[in-house]
Amino acid sequence: MKVVLIRHTPDPERLCAQAALVSKFPKAWSEFIEFWNDETDMVHLTDAIEKGHISVIEHASFTFSLEGISRSCSHQVVRYRIASFTQQSQRYVFFRDPKTFVIPETISKNEKTRVLFNQLTRKCYSIYQKLVECGIPQEDARFVMPNATKTNLVVTMNARELLHLFAQRCCNRAQKQDLLACS
Repeated sequence: MKVVLIRHTPDPERLCAQAALVSKFPKAWSEFIEFWNDETDMVHLTDAIEKGHISVIEHASFTFSLEGISRSCSHQVVRYRIASFTQQSQRYVFFRDPKTFVIPETISKNEKTRVLFNQLTRKCYSIYQKLVECGIPQEDARFVMPNATKTNLVVTMNARELLHLFAQRCCNRAQKQDLLACS
């Protein structure tokens, strides 16, 4: 798995700090902008977060490329609905590599289970190819592909939802291949 930060809000701390001050300052944003500096940014942002006013961090957003993750992992990530997702299409992308599967560590560490897993995924891939060769559309042939099939995903979410994702998916009870759990 590879995770790449594609883009993010410029100066996210400053933007979130300014949003925090808007909530408690008697004047408009344009009337206090000249007073900003790195020190005041962090004071206002820290104060807001310590008081539980974390909605201010929703103003910052981050876009990542998640590459070579399993369909199982992608289904865990797309559960975070305060985000935008674009996933590699199994309708338009033809699987050309029989090794297009993510093997869980618990399976790969054991010779017997690794062999069983590889036998099954090779068989699924072979049937997928034969279905397409018989004229079955890729979108229907993909039904024989397992959740271990590799995929790529671009996800954009705000900082608050990103923190929520980290809390849930980096937990020691999360599935091993969940985002960051296996990085």
